[in-house]
This record gives sequence, structure tokens and C-alpha cells, in this order.
Amino acid sequence: MFLDLTRCQINWVHEDTFQYQHQLNTIVLTGNPLIFMAETAFNGPKSLKHLSLIQTGISNLEFIPVYNLEQLESLHLGSNHISSIKFPENFPTQNLKVLDFQNNAIYYISSEDMNALEKANNLSLNFNGNDIKAIEPGAFHSKSFQSLKFGGILNLSVILKGLQNSTTQSLWLGTFEDSDDQDLTPAMLEGLCEMSVESINLQKHHFSNISSTTFRCFTQLKELDLTATHLKALPAGIESMNALKKLVLNVNNFDQLCQINAASFPSLTDLSIKGNMKTLDFGAGCLEKLENLQKLDLSHNDIEASDCCNLQLKNLPHLQYLNLSYNEPLGLQSQAFKECPQLEHLDLAFTHLRIKAPQSPFQNLRLLQVLNLSHCLLDTSNQHLLAGLVDLRHLNLQGNHFQDRRISKTNLLQPLNSLEILSLSSCDLLSIDKQAFQSLGKMSHIDLSYNSLTGDSIDALSHLQGIYLNLAVNSIHAIPPLLLHTLSQQNTINLSHNPLDCTCSNIHFITWYKENLQKIEGVEETMCANPPSLRGVKLYDVELSCGITAVGIFFLIVFLLFIAILLVFSVKFLLRWKYEHI
Repeated sequence: MFLDLTRCQINWVHEDTFQYQHQLNTIVLTGNPLIFMAETAFNGPKSLKHLSLIQTGISNLEFIPVYNLEQLESLHLGSNHISSIKFPENFPTQNLKVLDFQNNAIYYISSEDMNALEKANNLSLNFNGNDIKAIEPGAFHSKSFQSLKFGGILNLSVILKGLQNSTTQSLWLGTFEDSDDQDLTPAMLEGLCEMSVESINLQKHHFSNISSTTFRCFTQLKELDLTATHLKALPAGIESMNALKKLVLNVNNFDQLCQINAASFPSLTDLSIKGNMKTLDFGAGCLEKLENLQKLDLSHNDIEASDCCNLQLKNLPHLQYLNLSYNEPLGLQSQAFKECPQLEHLDLAFTHLRIKAPQSPFQNLRLLQVLNLSHCLLDTSNQHLLAGLVDLRHLNLQGNHFQDRRISKTNLLQPLNSLEILSLSSCDLLSIDKQAFQSLGKMSHIDLSYNSLTGDSIDALSHLQGIYLNLAVNSIHAIPPLLLHTLSQQNTINLSHNPLDCTCSNIHFITWYKENLQKIEGVEETMCANPPSLRGVKLYDVELSCGITAVGIFFLIVFLLFIAILLVFSVKFLLRWKYEHI
């Protein structure tokens, strides 16, 4: 069904090459220096849908065979020498969904070129990396597209004028790291007023003299991406952007969150401001006009707050996703997220959390299902830290340390009766009490990798069945025979990179391992560490002979003879003693 022939030095594709591959729906010929393709080269497949001819040296679309391409949905022609997108008259375009011309030599798009694509519906066209100088007026007139990409093109006014009277769901006009930034003026964006578009990406451009007028033609947008556009603030007074649902302001230069003037976008449901180039001041109430907001990403911003987060997240009752990871220390009071009772996903990874109350800062989040607290320097001895999370399904505690390097019978996990996925990797654990996880009856995935656990810790999982268990990179030398039943109950087990003992003292585990390879993940990295003669040998290759050897039999016989002689002398001595004392 899928055939990848990338960089196989193919020069010729002859007649009926694929005549016996009737089920084939994808052919990848990327990176082959093609000289000739026969007219019937693609005969055979009953429904060929995807064809990649990237970097094959094509300069003219007439080179591509037209026979048996009636079902074609995607055609990738990037990194070639194509200068005209005019297809042959009989080229079947009626089912095309994706047409990729990125990184070619296209300088001009004519009406005649575009007319060949009239039969295609909801087409995604990619012209990224082409230095387009002009588009014939009317070339895109009354045409509809799923997406149009003109990335890396400096003169956006040429593109927008050429797209007049067209309709597209998504318009990608950004540029790239190896391209020069372009100053955008309101006049250059005038063409947006003459077309219908729902989503625009303008990444890495630069706005000259940005004002509310700049956004005059953005009123119909539902999504706007202004990543890395050197913004220091969004102007006040932006009007009529009530349709906007998603706004991306990543990698900019804001000093304060309030500088985005959120009130201009009252219908936002998705806001992303991550990777800000300066330390971002969280402010207070900067987002309170976004009462419909459902998703908020403020990660990688060096945000610091001693009292978080009710003032900062004021009036966000519908927020479901919040990402505050990779920030500076945050102080959390009791019910720190009271303003966001609908939260389902909360990510605080790599943010030092200073819990300022004995009660849980998460106790009002009864709908929370995913909580990432990895590398947060938590006080894990606080048994009330996770209280109130009655519906939590996924908890990541990676990189947090536990008192005395062990998880005791009473611990912060006990309130989490609904938990299904738990990560405790890299927590520097030495042991786990056998009753530590007794309240976690619904578990399906446990990651205990990168600790210092021994085989005895497996006893803590005896009540669980059918789980994925990751014990990679621990200090497991041997697994007691009594715990093999616990392993047998699980679906998948990873024991790789442990210093396993491959001697007769561990023969029961080695035998079990070989009989249950279908359960084992990472078999190629599960090796012996002891004895030195077997170090580095894969566990499934180990052959041990643990019966009694000839030498052993000899010593056993000698031992038994010694015992027999000892008994004979003992009996003789007792009889003589008895005779002498009667």
C-alpha cells in the first residue's frame, strides 16, 4: 500500500512498473534524479492517491504521466526547477486536495495556470519559498481553497492583490529564520479587505508604525498568528474583531501581559503567549475581558509571582487548559485557581512552586484530569497537596524528590482514586512501601524509570493488573520468585538498563523472562551485568545450567558417606554406653 523509494538513484521509470501492485496508494520517489517516466508508468494501482516527486529535477509539469492518476489526492513537487504551474489539459485534478510547489522557481502565476485547477475543491496550495513577483489580476477570482501558503515571499502586497475575490480557510504569509524580516505597513495589508479568509499567519514579519488601522482588514478573521513579529504592544482601539477565536503572540517583546489589550478580542477562546523575549509581568486582571477563554498558554516567559493565580486569572470561568510551565517561582495560596473552576488540563512543569498554605492549591479543581508537576521542587511530604482532585486521570511528578528517598504507606497520592497514568521517573527513589499505591486501583500506566529501585519494590504493584510498567534504568539485580506473579499480571514491562544478575540465584526470573518476551519492551537493552563473563549479553540469549554437576555429585556422595559413618559410630557408641551402664 505504501512504497518509499527515496534516494535510490532511479533515473528511468518504465511502462507498467507497478502493474502488479494493485493495492498501492502511495508512491514516494523523493530525491531520485529522474530522466524519463513512461506514459503508463503508474498503471497497476487501482487507487493511487499520494505521489511524491520532491527533488527529482522536474522543470516542466508535462514530464509527469497522466494515466491512472484519476484518484490522486496529493501531489508533492517541492525543491524542483518548476517555473510554471500549468498542467497538461488532460491532467486529472478533480480529486486533488494537496498540491505542493514549495522551493521551486515560480515567479509568475497566470489565470491560465489557475484555470487548470478549477475542478479541484478545497485545495491546499503551497508556494512557500518561491520568489513570486506578480500574479495576473483575476487569477484567483471566485476560487475557493482549504489553505494557501506563500511563506518567505517579501512583497506581500503583490500576493494579496493577486488573491482578490478569492476564498480560503487558511492563509500562510509568514517568513523563515533564514529570510529577511519585512516591514509591514497598513497599505500592504489592504488586499485582505478584498478576499475572504478565516486564518492568517504572519510570523517573523515586522510591523511598521503599528496602530489600530493596521488591523482594519482583519475583522473577518477567526485565527491570527503573529509569532515573532517584534511586537512590544498591541494598540488600543482595535475594533470589530469580534470573530477572532484564536490569537498567537509567541516570541515577542511584551513587558506586561496587559500590553496585548485583550479587551479588543472579546470572543477569544484560545490565546498563546509563550517564549516571550523579555521577562513577562503577569499583571492583575489583564485577561478579565476574555470570559470565553478556554485555552491559555503562558509557558517559557520567566513569569514570577509571589501570590498566584486568582488575581492574574480573574474572570476566566470557562478556562479548560492552562500552561504555566518553564517560568520563574510561583507562590500558590489555598485554592490558587478558584477563578478557573472548569480547568481540565494544568501544566506547571519546570516552574518552582512555593506552596504557602497547608491546604491544597488545587482543591477546587474537581474537573481536572491532567496535571503536570514535573521538576517543580515540590514538598512531597505534604499529604494534602493533591486533595480535592477527584477526577484526576494523569499525574506527572517526574523529577520531584521524596523524603528519605522512599514512598511510604501514607503519601500525597492517596486521594487520587481515579488516577490512570502516573509518572515518578527521575525521583531518586530507593524503595516503595508495598501499600503505597493501594488506593490507586484504576492505574493503567506507571513510569518508575531513572530511579534506584530494587526488585522488592515490585510488591507495591501486586494489586494492579494489565498495566504498562516502566522500570528502566533502576538498580534491579534480581526479582524474587514470589513477585513474578505480579509481573505476569501486567501488559507491558520495561526492565532495560538495569544491572541484572544472570546467575543461578536469579534463574526463576530469567526463565520467566524468556517465556514472556511478548510482554517485554526494550528487549535489546535488557542485558546482564553480573557475572562479568556475561556482562552486556542480552537477557534472552542467556543459557544457564543450574543442575548438579559431576563435581557436585562427588562432593554430595562424600558428604553422605561421612554422615553414614558418623551415624554408625554414634549408634555403636550409644550401644556400648548402654551395655556398660546396665
